Amino acid sequence: MSFNDFMTDTIVIRKQNGEVIEGFKASVQATNIFLNRSDVLIEPLDLIERKASNGAVETYEVQDPGFNESFGGIEAHYQMRVRKLGLPEAKEKVQSITYNISGHNTRINHSSFQDNSSNTVNVGGDLREYMDALKEIVASISDTGKRQEASELLDAVEIQLVKEKPSRSVVKTLLEALPAVTGIAQLTTAILALL
Repeated sequence: MSFNDFMTDTIVIRKQNGEVIEGFKASVQATNIFLNRSDVLIEPLDLIERKASNGAVETYEVQDPGFNESFGGIEAHYQMRVRKLGLPEAKEKVQSITYNISGHNTRINHSSFQDNSSNTVNVGGDLREYMDALKEIVASISDTGKRQEASELLDAVEIQLVKEKPSRSVVKTLLEALPAVTGIAQLTTAILALL
């Protein structure tokens, strides 16, 4: 009789990064889970779900993975120390919610008093290309004062463009204040056409 003969429970491993690994046989006890495998990394706070033959699902939180290297005739294996989670706690830990929201810098704080989110705003591709072209033209202005002023105007335009509803009149006013340099008028017209 080998250790594998004692592995009669079917488990699912839910990693903290959201990865779900299925198809493992283990021996689940009240405070320990024995897994005769070394091809998976189990870490503290990972969740182990035991699926019973009657349809019940029990969830355990790994407190100590207890990985043991092979020794003699014993294969490398886990002797995890776990804590069984009650149904409400298990649902809270396992639940994964996806919100699809739109608009620049939009965010949702679900059951949280602190905002730990990070947002990335991608302004339309053509708009980005036009702004980059304007910046190149402005960078080539030889008069330092005019170049600085034009650069500040472009910064103000970009602030408007990342808003959910940029003000076309504000953008137009800012762009019209740029110096009369070859290429700026055409790019200004193109940007305003996209708003």
